[in-house]
Amino acid sequence: MSPRPRKLYAGARLRDLRQRDGHSQREMAARLRISASYLNQIENDLRPLPPALMLRICENFGVEAGYFDDSHEMRRLQLLREILSDPVFKMPLRPQDIDTALRAAPALTDHFIALYRAFRTLRGERALAPATPAPASPAPASPTPAPPDSEPVARAPYEAVGDWVQQQRNYFDEIDRAAERLYEEADLGSQSRGAGLERHLLDRHGVRVATEGDLAAQGLVWRFDRRGKRLILADGVPGESRNFSLAQIVGRLDCARLLDRSVRRSGLSGEDARALARVSMSNYFAGALLLPYERFRHAARETKHDIDVLQRQFEVSFEQVCHRLSTLQRPGAEGIPFYFIKVDVAGNILKSFSATRFSEARFGGLCSLWNAFQCFATPGKLLVQLSQNTDDAVFLAVARTVGQPPTSYFERGRHVAVVLGCSVAHAEDIIYSAGLNLADRRLYVPIGPGCRACTRTSCRHRALPGSGFAIAVGNDERGVVPYRMGGGTAHARAFSGG
Repeated sequence: MSPRPRKLYAGARLRDLRQRDGHSQREMAARLRISASYLNQIENDLRPLPPALMLRICENFGVEAGYFDDSHEMRRLQLLREILSDPVFKMPLRPQDIDTALRAAPALTDHFIALYRAFRTLRGERALAPATPAPASPAPASPTPAPPDSEPVARAPYEAVGDWVQQQRNYFDEIDRAAERLYEEADLGSQSRGAGLERHLLDRHGVRVATEGDLAAQGLVWRFDRRGKRLILADGVPGESRNFSLAQIVGRLDCARLLDRSVRRSGLSGEDARALARVSMSNYFAGALLLPYERFRHAARETKHDIDVLQRQFEVSFEQVCHRLSTLQRPGAEGIPFYFIKVDVAGNILKSFSATRFSEARFGGLCSLWNAFQCFATPGKLLVQLSQNTDDAVFLAVARTVGQPPTSYFERGRHVAVVLGCSVAHAEDIIYSAGLNLADRRLYVPIGPGCRACTRTSCRHRALPGSGFAIAVGNDERGVVPYRMGGGTAHARAFSGG
């Protein structure tokens, strides 16, 4: 039996679309032939967005149906499940109770998530702080003024920037279009990418490119000498990485104000977060310059998203193609909504962006069944997986390791896994679905958000019990996992045993 479709609450996305076109609720309602009060209820998530009305909105406002997916709500739901699986909560809520709370009070749940992040930050700082003996007598407290532009307990800058990029669906329209225009104006497609970028830097900015062998030993890829107008690249850097470095500098010189404006609009507090955001926008511009939106989107569709073919066509790396595919969210010209994740062998997530409902664990361990980890056993080989989330959504995902081999016996090579995936609904447009029997549910790999937050009760690969479930443990029977998970309550029910 197919699962009952979830109601779609897309109030924030609908409000953004209305404000983008400068309409009032009354004006938009008249255009859609509905009442203004009904539109207000949908925008405030008091009513779901019906499929028929969604199609009417797409026709009238030039967006595709993927614009209204509920990926943000699914990520928020998973965060709540992970948070409430923390042992600090003595009585975890049942999964259905969490879902009800999210639907009833989305703003309150956002505050709760922020509060838990602050709690984890303080707990981590306390664990790292050296133990100090208590003073013999209490000293009078003197208030220490907070540094300017700081929050009482801020998110880690790297996490804050990642959340901001995800909120923008990993698409920045002004930057993307500026990079696309520059690609055409500079005629970068008339010769090799590297030669074209070097020519542009020299002709427009008087910047020369040089190579220096000592940079790599210092852990650097490039250094920009503004006064001497020289871009110094590390020796031995692969061609696609060299081109990306050139494109980063082009963005900083040609579009500095545009990149800074995007950072100012982000609302990020703290100089560290804003500095990381500038790097992120510089990287985004570089990707958009090397892979201009319409040219790349057309090529991706023509090749059925064959990553190896796109690599050769645009002179970029496997990772650069995957990341760019996850950014094709231009309103009215969307590509397939992909998720993109970069992870190391220890399970640390280095990058994560999703235009789909797929979401990885943020506060706990990742699922061991995920092909991100399997590909470390076969470096360089592309693995295809049909994965099924706990909400029954099925994804087609490819994973492969990327990295540089060591240059000597004493060097430790760095390899990470890159995962690119999308809903199986787009499988016919993806070359990696060739030969797969998509109707055979036995091929689906049941993955979850991490054991504590996972709602699968019969998984043979569990490392920890799921939160919010009863645990049955006894000596009369034994499975692969030394306990069974039931439903209803978090209180353990023991078997009677000898």
